[in-house]
Amino acid sequence: MQNTELFIKRVKMDKWTAALLTGVACIVGYLVVWVKKINSLRQAEEKIQRARNRRDESLQHAEQAVLRYKQSHPTTDSAFILTLSLSELTQQLNEGLLHPEDVLYSYMEKTLAVNQKLNCCTEILLESLDQLTTVGSNKDGLLYGVPVSVKENITFKNHDCSCGVVINLDQPAEKDSVLVQVLKKQGAIPFVRTNLPQALLNYDCSNPIYGQTVNPHNPQKTSGGSSGGEGALIGGGGSLLGIGTDIGGSIRIPASFCGICGFKPTAGRLSLQGLRPIYRGQKSVPSSPGPMARDVDSLALCMQALLCDHMFSLDPTVPPLPFNMEIYRSSRPLRIGYLESDGYTHPSPSMARGVREVKALLEQAGHTLVPYCPLKMDQTIPELLIKGVFADGATTLLQKLEGGPVDPCLEPQVFPYGFPKWLKKTISFLLKPVFPRVSANFDALCGVGSVPELWKQHAAVEDYIQETIAHWRSCNIDVLLCPVIGPAYNFLYCGKLSTAVSYTILYNLLTFPAGVVTVSTVTTKDEEELKHYKGCYQDMWDKLFKEAVSGGEGLPVAVQCVALPWQDELCLRFMKEVEQLVKESKK
Repeated sequence: MQNTELFIKRVKMDKWTAALLTGVACIVGYLVVWVKKINSLRQAEEKIQRARNRRDESLQHAEQAVLRYKQSHPTTDSAFILTLSLSELTQQLNEGLLHPEDVLYSYMEKTLAVNQKLNCCTEILLESLDQLTTVGSNKDGLLYGVPVSVKENITFKNHDCSCGVVINLDQPAEKDSVLVQVLKKQGAIPFVRTNLPQALLNYDCSNPIYGQTVNPHNPQKTSGGSSGGEGALIGGGGSLLGIGTDIGGSIRIPASFCGICGFKPTAGRLSLQGLRPIYRGQKSVPSSPGPMARDVDSLALCMQALLCDHMFSLDPTVPPLPFNMEIYRSSRPLRIGYLESDGYTHPSPSMARGVREVKALLEQAGHTLVPYCPLKMDQTIPELLIKGVFADGATTLLQKLEGGPVDPCLEPQVFPYGFPKWLKKTISFLLKPVFPRVSANFDALCGVGSVPELWKQHAAVEDYIQETIAHWRSCNIDVLLCPVIGPAYNFLYCGKLSTAVSYTILYNLLTFPAGVVTVSTVTTKDEEELKHYKGCYQDMWDKLFKEAVSGGEGLPVAVQCVALPWQDELCLRFMKEVEQLVKESKK
């Protein structure tokens, strides 16, 4: 009996010991996780601070260099230099009437002033000052002596390409991107890198490293993104030519918001080597680098400069198609498709008015305008675009955001990305009767699920491209006139309205060249009409869009011009036509 009692006591003791040890293990485990998280956040803060220090040091050195130059060259007429268009500037540089150092220091001084107001620069490239001593060897280049701004995700030797995420900091590139090498070969002087949104897949322009870039026309509005630093700097007068990248409108949206011109070439027309995406391997919706500038002629000159033997040699995967100046300068009447609404995102009053006014000018100029409607937008956005970009259910994107803070402009966008698949499916099911558009997008965020399903998705994209080309040809049109979202949003709306990029991202999916031309400004009447805006679906996204674009009186209004793949010169020729007709109508 005593032995039994002793055994029971020992068992109880062992249970108590086991419980105690389990509790201690849990506490220790929690503490280890907590310490690791605190340490990770501390490391992230240190990385961010180092990046900010590098930016501040480059700005300070640039200010000192500009001051020294002004003291030693008091007669340099910077104000005059800043008024010249790109074609006028290149002419003066080629004729020796201006020197590259005069131009570079003039634009560097202006960039420093613009950055103070707009926070659009991530770094001044001090190497540009050294390049002045060697630029004479490229005097025959089409961009000889031209200062060029470049988006931060385009690699420069010995500089980070952060894409606005902490995990990419302290990883300097080993060499220049192909585009940077070609720019230098053509005599251009890359002198500043510009801001972008955290993780790129957003059309605002804010990240935890460099902060929020604001609009040059109204600092209470966003510059757009993801090439928002470029849009703000060029729109503010700090650069006359820049290079951005575009995966869903990332060149065209900031061009629209900031009142400049931007061009997304055919996917694959320009080299992607050395352009850093937030993650690689996504093939359904390709990204394209492209020029941003004050006028269309500048875009065309940049494309002409980039489409050269040097680029074709550095990157043999790019088709060796030089710029066709004959097509760009042609003047034959065009058959132009047009649309005011894509049936998915209803345009703001100023967006629709911009298309109507340009349509009338084109008809007066002798062109034929044909109604056009994009195909199956309600299916294309979730099934081809969202499932294409987030085929893995957004897992890779979320991994890229680990180890650092998430920017407020991105938070509402990525919050549902982290939901488990069953929850996304449940929310989609519950929302379907009341908000079918939101429901379809939640379902698409689950991704494709398997490799065979991914192949089916790729095949569906290929089929859609061919269907669209067939539809285009049945309308017998040369080019397309359509809206681009605008005016510039109020802050913190881009992350809540990712589907509003339907007007631009469609042409990334299709691989069509597309560009944006500013044609007007928002009027009092536009603002009055906006009060009655309902949208296509009358859901929460339509309500948010109305709020996002409100208070835009005086802001730029743009239109979008589109052509078939590899007809980039025709697209630019159409953009030039729109630009000239609008300019003449204002005289």
